[in-house]
Amino acid sequence: MTAVDADADVDAEAVPGAAPAPVRRARHLPRGLRRLLPTPLGTPFTFFYGLVLLATAVYTDLGDEATVNQLLRDSSTDAAHLAEQPLVVLVASALWIAGGVYSAYGPVFVLVMTALERRVGSARAAGVFLLGHVLATLATELPVAGAVAAGRLPEASMHRLDYGISFGLMACVGALSGLLSRRAEWALLGVAGAMCARDLVDLVDPLASWGHPIALLTGVACRSLVRDRSPSRGAAPAPSAAAAVPPPPAAAPAAGEPGAAGALGEGVPCRIPRPRAADGAGGQRRDADALRSG
Repeated sequence: MTAVDADADVDAEAVPGAAPAPVRRARHLPRGLRRLLPTPLGTPFTFFYGLVLLATAVYTDLGDEATVNQLLRDSSTDAAHLAEQPLVVLVASALWIAGGVYSAYGPVFVLVMTALERRVGSARAAGVFLLGHVLATLATELPVAGAVAAGRLPEASMHRLDYGISFGLMACVGALSGLLSRRAEWALLGVAGAMCARDLVDLVDPLASWGHPIALLTGVACRSLVRDRSPSRGAAPAPSAAAAVPPPPAAAPAAGEPGAAGALGEGVPCRIPRPRAADGAGGQRRDADALRSG
């Protein structure tokens, strides 16, 4: 017996003859709020990837500082690491959240990726995220390697700390905006564009500042690839032509024809006279009258 049931029984026994108090049910989250949160069955990519990001964020804040710094350096997608082991660092850099547990990227990741995955499926949502992460990284780091090789940047520019999910997340924002209503689309793109513009004005980290708008445009370009899995904006699905036109009513078989018994009901006999040999015009008329009468 649960604690709520026990309280209900005590109240009923305290007042003799009183009707038993109704058992209070646990309050569940509203359906709209539940759809904003990832679930292992509905949004498996967001759910399990979010758990990995949560674990690494907690370790970033609570783990040994020297070990954390070494792991972050090994996961950095700088030009030197991309030249040595590109696949390893491209995957490893997407396992960390810049800023740890208290970063705003965590809640935004949950909301954006859940909304996108519910509309286009796990495979396409993961594809958009990885495409934005990879393309924005290569578009910002390869020019650095070329500038170092040309002697325009120092060798130290090849070794820098570059990790996080911001590029992939920005690409998913661009893709999700095309699946919303017009007003929500422009609102989302306006917020994302303002953040990119502020980064370009401040230019604290030039590579990240240029990588965010590149990732956002990558997500916008992916709209045509993911939109066919989602319904049209604000439009109900049109009924098919076969469903719109009702089938014509079946004509009831005439008495004496095959299938008349089924029309009248199971087990109802239907007498079908056998045609007799024609004996002139009078015999043919009698056979026709017999068939009409049944």
